[in-house]
Amino acid sequence: MNINEIFNSLLNHEELSRETTKGILIGITRGELNTEEITALLTAIQMRGVSVDELLGFRDGILETGVPVPLDCDRYIDVVGTGGDRKNTFNISTTSCFVIAGAGYKVAKHGNYSATSVSGASNVIKNHGVTFTDDVDRLNRCLNEVGIVYLHAQLFAKAMKFVGPIRKALPFPTFFNLLGPIINPSKPQCQLLGTANLDQMRLYSQVYQKIGIDYGIVNSVDGYDEISLTGNFKVSTNDYERVFSPEELGFDIAKPEELVGGATEEEAAVIFDNVLANKALPAQKNIVLANAGFAIQVLERGKKSIDECIAVARESIDSGKAQATFRKFVELNA
Repeated sequence: MNINEIFNSLLNHEELSRETTKGILIGITRGELNTEEITALLTAIQMRGVSVDELLGFRDGILETGVPVPLDCDRYIDVVGTGGDRKNTFNISTTSCFVIAGAGYKVAKHGNYSATSVSGASNVIKNHGVTFTDDVDRLNRCLNEVGIVYLHAQLFAKAMKFVGPIRKALPFPTFFNLLGPIINPSKPQCQLLGTANLDQMRLYSQVYQKIGIDYGIVNSVDGYDEISLTGNFKVSTNDYERVFSPEELGFDIAKPEELVGGATEEEAAVIFDNVLANKALPAQKNIVLANAGFAIQVLERGKKSIDECIAVARESIDSGKAQATFRKFVELNA
C-alpha cells in the first residue's frame, strides 16, 4: 500500500477501488498508518463522500480481520438502523427481531451500545442479564433452540478499535458510521435496514445489490431511521420502491412522544418488555408490527403481501410467542 498515491488520488477527487480500501483497512489493523494519516484519510473521504465500492472495500477489510460467525442456517435476517437520527426512540429494531423470531423465522441481530440515544441494542439486551459471547457453538445452539442470536459488535469487528479514538476526536461523523449495518459477522442473507435520509437509502440499495442479498430499506419522511408511523415512509426492496402511509396499512398516525425510549436504560427496557408482553401503548406496538412485517416480507422474498406479513407479526405478539422467545433467549444466555 502506497499511502502517498492514495492521498494523491483523493486530492484529485478520484474514487478508490474496492481492493484499495480493503487494503487500507487491513493496513490500519497492522499499524501501517499513523494517527495523522488515518485522520487525514477519514477527513478526505468524508468531505468528498464515500462511494459504493469504497464502502464495500472497507466492509471487506473489517470482515476479513474480524471474528467470523458461521451459523447453521441457510436463511435468516438482521434488522438494524443506521442510527444518528437523534430521535431517541425505544429499541424498535431489537424488539422487532424477537417478534420475528417468535413467528418462527431465524434472526441474527447485530448491534452495539448506543451512540446517540439512551439505549442501543446491546444496552437493552445486557439490561436483562444477558452475557455477550463470540463462542460459535453457543451462538448456534441459541439460534437452533430459540430462533435468534445476538452478536455484540465489539466482540467481532476487531478493526474498529484502531479507529475508535480518532473517530471520537473528530467533530464530524465519518464513513465508519455507515459500516455498522453491513458488517454483521454472520453475513446474513436478508436484512431490513432503516436509514435517516434518502441519500443513504440510495447508497445502501447499491451496496446490497452488489453484495447480492435480499433486502428492505426504509426511511420515514420526517427523518426517522425506521418505520415510525408518524407520517409517510418509503420502502425500497429487491422488487419494488414505493411510499406507504400508516393509514393504508391499518395503523393510526403515531405521535413522536409515543416513540421516545425514556430518559434511562431502565425506562427503555420497560417499553421493550411491554411490547413483547402486549401491554404497550398502541402506537408502540404498531411501530414494531410495521417494522417486523416488512422484515418478514423480505424473508418471504415478497411472496406474501405486507398485510399478511403484519398479521404474522401481530400473531407473534398476541399469542405470547414473542415474549416466550425472549424469555428463553435470556435463560440460555444469562
